[in-house]
Amino acid sequence: MKAPKVSIITVNYKQKEVTAVLLRSILSCGYSNLEIIVVDNEQIADDTEYYSRFHPAVRVINSPVNLGFAGANNLGIRKATSDFLFFLNNDTELQKGVIESLLEGFSNPNVGAICPIIRYDEDPSRIQYSGFTPINSLTGRNKLEQELPIQPWKETSYFHGAAVMISSKVVEKIGEMPEDYFLYYEELDWSQRLRDKGYKILVCQNAYILHKESISTGKNSPLKVYYQTRNRIHFMRRNGKVYPAFLLFFLTVSLPKNLISLSKSHGKAFRRGVLDALIFQKTGWTNPIEFSPNTYR
Repeated sequence: MKAPKVSIITVNYKQKEVTAVLLRSILSCGYSNLEIIVVDNEQIADDTEYYSRFHPAVRVINSPVNLGFAGANNLGIRKATSDFLFFLNNDTELQKGVIESLLEGFSNPNVGAICPIIRYDEDPSRIQYSGFTPINSLTGRNKLEQELPIQPWKETSYFHGAAVMISSKVVEKIGEMPEDYFLYYEELDWSQRLRDKGYKILVCQNAYILHKESISTGKNSPLKVYYQTRNRIHFMRRNGKVYPAFLLFFLTVSLPKNLISLSKSHGKAFRRGVLDALIFQKTGWTNPIEFSPNTYR
C-alpha cells in the first residue's frame, strides 16, 4: 500500500541558512511520498537554486510582501496537493520516523490534528511542548505542558504551530489559518475552530522534533510583547466565554502589573498592543509593527 502523500509547509523570513538545516533534515528523514513547500516571506529574489542544494524536490513560493505567519502558511495550503499538511517552523529539525508515527493517529476519523513532542534544540533532553493546558477564561493565559506523556497518544486543548500535522479534509471544513493575528495566537484560534467542529487534537509520544525557539522574533523582544498583548485580547474577544470578566481582570490586574514591571521599550510595546486591541480594535492586520531601538527605548 502506497504511503499517504504529505505536504511539508514551512515559512522563511530572511533566514535561508536556518531553513536549509530543516530541508537537510527532511531529506534525511526517509519518508518517500513528500511535497516540500517553502514560502519565502517578503522575498523579491528567488532562492530556489539555493534551497535545492539541500533538498532537490523543494518548491519555493515567493511572496513580495510579509504575509505574517498565518498568511504565509495559507499561501502554502493553497498550493499543496497532499492528503495531509505538516506545518513546520523553519527553525525546527525533523527526525526519522516522525511522519510515519503521526500518520498512524489519523486512523481515528475523529482526530483532526496531531503534534509531535517538541524538544529544545540546544538541549534535547528538555521538552518544550507535550501539550497545552486550556486557556483560563479569566486571565486569557494557558501553559505549555513539558512532561513526556505516559500514554502513546495524549489529547490536548491546542496544537503547537511549530510542528503540527492536519488532514487536508479537516482544513477544508474549518477554513484556513486566521490571518488577522499576523503573529502569535493564530494556532490557538485555529485549534479552537477545529475542536468546535468536533475534532480531537493529539500529541504523539513516539515522535519528536527539535526546535530553536523564537529565532525570528527574539525570546523576549518588544515586537513579541506587542503581538502577544494585542492578540491575547483579540483572541479572548472572539473566543472567551466570559469576555467581560476577562476584560475586568486585564484592566485591573494585568495592565497595572505590566506597566510597572516592564522596561521602557517593552512597556511602550505593551501599551500599543492594548490600545490597538481595545481602542482601535484593529482587525485584518497585514503589516508587522516595527519597534526600532531609537523609537522604543
